[in-house]
Amino acid sequence: MTAPSRPRRRGGGEQLMVPRAEFSSYYGRPIVKRPVWTRQDIGGYLFTGGLAAGSALVAAGADVTGRPALRRFGRLAGLAATVVSGAALVHDLGVPSRFHHMLRVAKPSSPMSVGSWLLSAFAAPLGVAALSEVPAVVPSPLRGVVDTLARPSGLAAAAVAPGIATYTAVLLSDTAVPSWHAAYPELPFVFAGSALSAAAGAALVGVPIAETAPVRRLAVLGAALELAGSQRLEHRLGIEGEPYREGRPGAWLKAAKGLTAAGAVGAALGAGRSRAVAAASGAALVTASVLTRLAIFDAGVASTEDPKYVVQPQREAAAPKR
Repeated sequence: MTAPSRPRRRGGGEQLMVPRAEFSSYYGRPIVKRPVWTRQDIGGYLFTGGLAAGSALVAAGADVTGRPALRRFGRLAGLAATVVSGAALVHDLGVPSRFHHMLRVAKPSSPMSVGSWLLSAFAAPLGVAALSEVPAVVPSPLRGVVDTLARPSGLAAAAVAPGIATYTAVLLSDTAVPSWHAAYPELPFVFAGSALSAAAGAALVGVPIAETAPVRRLAVLGAALELAGSQRLEHRLGIEGEPYREGRPGAWLKAAKGLTAAGAVGAALGAGRSRAVAAASGAALVTASVLTRLAIFDAGVASTEDPKYVVQPQREAAAPKR
């Protein structure tokens, strides 16, 4: 006896006897748990960490090339951003001792553990370098020591700065949040470019034009890196990229790209001749960096609220195997 044949369509394909399953979850609840991080704390932490890293690089370059005003601004801005970044992180943790406890072990496989050590290794030398810029707060017997250590400390902070600028991207993409996890190839480049453009923008606002030539070039480089990463982020991803294109995150990323492009053009063409253009370009770059970080954070949160961002990528990955 032969088995009954399945109904076939013209062309040889099998005809479905039941409709395809719709996206759903148990009682409509999200499949992936929403991140417990608060938007103000972690969004601010992402931005100020990048600003601190970029400022440390700017300060080290200014120190080596003999630009004292730019060096001073970079060191002090970097330290201020580091303090705000650390405070936001500790506040989000809820219990300050949790940060201290993370330093009790070193776990290379954990982005949070690596980030805690990077932040500590970055903040200490940057603090020494920044103290040399405000000698009035340093006790007289220590001023000579602080001045001697200022340059090597600034260079040490700059050496750690690339890790500070990008480890938060690894931290986000190492989670199960669909739109963060799927964007792991692009997020480090977006965050690195955003850190450079934010630091360059802040320097354009706060430093005399005569010393801003390096940061004008850095603004263009950072903007190009950030725009390229954001563009690829939005168009390479499949359904996981929807939160980056729709709703508030999509609107903010679009505004960020416009401000980044405008700030880069202003930095390249007019910031070297006009103080007003320099300030406007710098403000645009800093604002764009804030919007980029908040939009990425919000997009990840949005991707946990709809089951389709979990189910459809899994089906697409399993389809070739079937």
